[in-house]
Amino acid sequence: MTRQNCADASGYVFDNDGDHSADQHRYLAELLDPLTFGRLAQTGVTAGWSCLEVGAGGGSVALWLAGQVAPAGRVLATDIKPGLIPSRPGLTVARHDVVHDPLPAGEFDLVHARLVLSHLPGRRRVLERLRTALRPGGWLQIDEIDVTRWMAPPGSPSTSVYGVYTAAMARVLGAAGADPTWGGAAAGDIAEAGFTDVDPVCWTETWEHGSAGIGLLVSNSHHLEDRLLEAGMTVGQLHEVREVMTDPGFTAPSFAIHSILARRPAEG
Repeated sequence: MTRQNCADASGYVFDNDGDHSADQHRYLAELLDPLTFGRLAQTGVTAGWSCLEVGAGGGSVALWLAGQVAPAGRVLATDIKPGLIPSRPGLTVARHDVVHDPLPAGEFDLVHARLVLSHLPGRRRVLERLRTALRPGGWLQIDEIDVTRWMAPPGSPSTSVYGVYTAAMARVLGAAGADPTWGGAAAGDIAEAGFTDVDPVCWTETWEHGSAGIGLLVSNSHHLEDRLLEAGMTVGQLHEVREVMTDPGFTAPSFAIHSILARRPAEG
């Protein structure tokens, strides 16, 4: 079900084999799972459903889905590097590149992808492939970020170095072919890909000391250190921004999370 070189071909900057990969997925789960699970519940996902989790990462969403569809349902959790996805009854894990590798047609009641399509070339074509993989009337949920307004509060003493960091992060993602602003355009692209009943919501919060959002940013500063240096940051700036982000008084707006529900049109 996989191409041997799919991990190298993807250009994805967050390597699941990295020293900070487990921390990244833990923080993402703590930060985003409540929103993701709440939206997925709106589909009515229940016992007996067949679900596809694309780019399952650490597997928290796949495990939740497997619990919802048990005992008769099944979940297929895919990733280009699926080694962090745990196993349980009803959950199948597969190495798979959604850009190139085939998917069965008309097989799934629900397809979900979180922070995946913004990293992929030809994401509109991928949306069409996901539509084909759904049964008529099946559900799609896409959760993505938009960093357009992602910055420290105006007038904050940390604005300078934190702004340098977030701008460098956006450059790192862009250099790898990702679009970290795609969340704001995702609903339109999903509609253009032939889905109906498109229902987007947008979520933001303020990140404070000890929050999953701040933990994620600190982890990413280590995970992507070499790439951030290539993008123009200095070692001194990286040390400084880590001190800023772990200061008990530091707060910053989150990036925007866009969660879009949609359906494959019912035939006939």
